[in-house]
Amino acid sequence: MSVELVASRLDRAWALLDTVLDPEVPVVSVRDLGIVRDVIEREDGGMTVVVTPTYSGCPATEVIEQSIVDALEAAGLGPVRVEMRRAPAWTTDWMSEKGRRQLREYGIAPPGPVVAPMSAPLRFMPRQPPKSLACPRCESLNTERISAFGATACKALWRCRACGEPFEHFKPI
Repeated sequence: MSVELVASRLDRAWALLDTVLDPEVPVVSVRDLGIVRDVIEREDGGMTVVVTPTYSGCPATEVIEQSIVDALEAAGLGPVRVEMRRAPAWTTDWMSEKGRRQLREYGIAPPGPVVAPMSAPLRFMPRQPPKSLACPRCESLNTERISAFGATACKALWRCRACGEPFEHFKPI
């Protein structure tokens, strides 16, 4: 098999993954969410897609896996296997800027960067919510957290005091 053909198949696979949407936030692709870690061409002509779920108990994992398989196999890139790789753990830092923009446009405040020194010892401390977030609708900083959890565990519920609209914040992890 020529290098050009392999590159072409891999490029096609990556491009198709841009069209596979997250089932819980259907405006962000699995690629822009940062959960697709690698696409590997196998000797049998199939592909393995390496995925790190947002968290180990994510209820959408099976739907995401099947959506990836369906998209790539429909394009003739199969057989496709999805390998769940839980280490290193997914972080919101893996999200693309496009994904963050899409969250904001959808009405969800995107996560900020996770700032953690790499050489620090592991300490379990409660996370402090941000003092305020920019409202994804009117951009006011006059906002408040009204619940630590939104529709899913990875989001918190906030309200804008300026425009009165509720919105979710995708928590940085």
